[in-house]
Amino acid sequence: MSVAQPDVSVIIGAYEAMPYLVECLASVEAQSIGPARMEVIAVDDGSTDGTGDCLEDFAARAPMPVTVIRQANSGGPSGPRNVGLGKATGRYVFFLDADDRLGPEALERMVAMADENGTDVVLGKIEGVNRNAPKSMFGKTLKRTDVYSSNIKFTLSAQKLFRRALLEQHGMRFDESLWTGEDALFTMEAYLRADGVSVVADHTCYYLVGRDDGKHVTKSGSYKLRFDSARALMELLARMLPPGAERDVLMVRPFLVTLLPQFGPVFLRNDEETRRTKMELAWLLMDAHWNEGVAQRLRVHERLRLHLVARQRPDLLMDVIRFIKDKQEPAPVLKKGNTRLYLAYPHFRSRAAGVPDRVYLAEPREAKEYPGWRKSPAESFLRRAVRKVRRRLSRLRTAPRRATAG
Repeated sequence: MSVAQPDVSVIIGAYEAMPYLVECLASVEAQSIGPARMEVIAVDDGSTDGTGDCLEDFAARAPMPVTVIRQANSGGPSGPRNVGLGKATGRYVFFLDADDRLGPEALERMVAMADENGTDVVLGKIEGVNRNAPKSMFGKTLKRTDVYSSNIKFTLSAQKLFRRALLEQHGMRFDESLWTGEDALFTMEAYLRADGVSVVADHTCYYLVGRDDGKHVTKSGSYKLRFDSARALMELLARMLPPGAERDVLMVRPFLVTLLPQFGPVFLRNDEETRRTKMELAWLLMDAHWNEGVAQRLRVHERLRLHLVARQRPDLLMDVIRFIKDKQEPAPVLKKGNTRLYLAYPHFRSRAAGVPDRVYLAEPREAKEYPGWRKSPAESFLRRAVRKVRRRLSRLRTAPRRATAG
């Protein structure tokens, strides 16, 4: 007698996860999808705090099939996730961190969303518990979207529902050479390869828990690991997408989320050697991937800081960082009948600094915050036309693919 394939395999990589693991497992057991439609694969990554015993106890009493694997510590979350993925048999997989927990209807709603719309990745609404959680992509439920026409590029954690056939078709696994940002690489590739992405925004599917002991993986690690993470994601985008607007809009993510924070107030506190190393590591990435298409999609202070990194001018950069840290406001400078707005951050129109005016030019989404600025009629017409074309392309991209007779 054959056993029915589960709808979803919940993969839990656990390391020193007590006591948070107790609530995590309780949230799995409470899933409304029911035990007959799911399996759990839990990997204890060399814990010494009783995590493995807790998983074994759960497996002995849980109403759904539970596989527990105990292994020597691998040093990061990629190894356990890959081991779990290799054992999964479900139509979908969901990666659950051992210190987080699921909303009661999470798996049922996400599986239903994927089945109804034929999508390969489903994002469930995330709520932070003692920590911040991403919000911009959960404004409304989306049956089908893509990485270009939504904000999903700003949540690249692994805690999503993935169609297992997609992962197997492309041999997708987490990069075990990365110590941070491995989930960003995996999730971005899934977004790019997916036949549609869905967003469940009307039910909290995932509770992102901040640990009191500060051991959460994203809180630790050398700054050099962040540069490794940015490099890997930038190289993935360059490999999978040709030069152009689509690559630029996604390249914003590693520049803005991973690279730029290294050149915020923390840069002022760094010693000279660390600053020099950061500038050198960043220059390699800027030289390979920074361009006007990426720059124009940033706010002025973001663009200015990265421009100065690209020019290897830490002296000018520190002036800008101090200005921002002190919460000073740049003077708005209106030109061309108030249709061009420049924000006079430090070194604006300084001959000695030599920073081009275009670096200080606010794009419309930022300029509209300032009284007196108005849209150029020509630009308004052009932007409407561009938006119209983008909407059409988005509809084509997110329409379900249909098989054609051969």
